[in-house]
Amino acid sequence: MRYHNITKDDMLNGDGLRVVLWVAGCDHNCAECQNPVTWDPEGGLAFDETAKAEIFDQLEKDYISGITYSGGDPLHEANIRGIAELTREIREKYPEKTQWLYTGSLWEEIKDLPLVKNLDVVVDGEFIVAEADSRLHWKGSANQRVIDVSDSLQMGKIVLHDCP
Repeated sequence: MRYHNITKDDMLNGDGLRVVLWVAGCDHNCAECQNPVTWDPEGGLAFDETAKAEIFDQLEKDYISGITYSGGDPLHEANIRGIAELTREIREKYPEKTQWLYTGSLWEEIKDLPLVKNLDVVVDGEFIVAEADSRLHWKGSANQRVIDVSDSLQMGKIVLHDCP
């Protein structure tokens, strides 16, 4: 797995203050994507123990609500194993921290992936320029859904996360 950036004290990619891991690799190629530099799975830096320690150092802080995985696409084939391991480690070490994941894939395509049970919220769907709206919370276009993972898995249908 490779990544482009680790953002600290982010308030735009989920509830509260968060650390955000921006991974490399995406096959969706959405028109007017905000991060086309992250499409190349060989771009950025290798995700190593130093990068993981940087994330864990942020998660140790009481005021950090959790982590958000974005990119690129955390579920790209170059990332899925690394993200699965990271979500598991974070769930074990920091069970009170929330984990959000942004993907161009749809919930229906990913809901059965083992790593999903470690997530709290998934923002699914490709960015669609014609449906873009800067007033939307935690998503770029109206087709995307901010999904409460636990409730959705429990109820067997999509339950949206409460947005302000």
